[in-house]
Amino acid sequence: MRIAMISSLLFSVWAVPALAFVPSGPRFGVASTKPSTILFSSADNVQAGLLSITLEKPLGMLLEEMEEGAPLGVKVEDLADSGSAYASQYKDQLVGLKVATVMGEDVTAFSFDDVMEKIIDAPSPVTIEFEVEASQEAAAGDAEQTVSFDVGTPVAIKVIQEGNPDREINARVGDNLRKTLLENDVELYRGLKKKLGNCGGSGQCTFCAVDFKDSEGWEERSEYEDGRLKKAPNARLACLNNIQGPATIRVQ
Repeated sequence: MRIAMISSLLFSVWAVPALAFVPSGPRFGVASTKPSTILFSSADNVQAGLLSITLEKPLGMLLEEMEEGAPLGVKVEDLADSGSAYASQYKDQLVGLKVATVMGEDVTAFSFDDVMEKIIDAPSPVTIEFEVEASQEAAAGDAEQTVSFDVGTPVAIKVIQEGNPDREINARVGDNLRKTLLENDVELYRGLKKKLGNCGGSGQCTFCAVDFKDSEGWEERSEYEDGRLKKAPNARLACLNNIQGPATIRVQ
């Protein structure tokens, strides 16, 4: 078995060369399980037997070739719970689906290595289409109905913070929440402890947690956030969320 590892570190992507001594067999592509600085997905369409999803890297998808040694494309074997695919509303539909296109290019007859190369070279976010059967297509369509705003839609994020006047930030759906707040001079890390001890957006310190007072078009927070923010049921980690719609948030 040859294994290729796709990793996202400091916003770069690299591939580990296949190891010559590893026994032959089905090959797998593995997205890094390191927590992503960005988690977001959106479906553009579910039609003609294809599910189209836009995901930020790292995807967290374990990909396996359809047939050993044959240029017949790849399928999703499993999802890492820290990747953007797992955080999407389609996590229950993706496992077992064959990758149809990467950024609009048909990869159904590509070799394993060629598909991996296309995904690695693709920008972030990357749009991938998957082949779906009728029953899966209906389930994906139901999930799609929960998405209210397209990527790039201008929305307002109202920020409430003690000691500062309330303000509205002009943002766009798909932008990372932590990055947007920092770029608009919101003091996300108050106090020396947070300033020196924040993890830089990898989802580890929880210092960028913000309370959601109101929102529209946002999905439920991830299971990872449920575990890290047990005492704050309405909070989200800004670093692990892309903006999905307008919202009112309270920053500590």
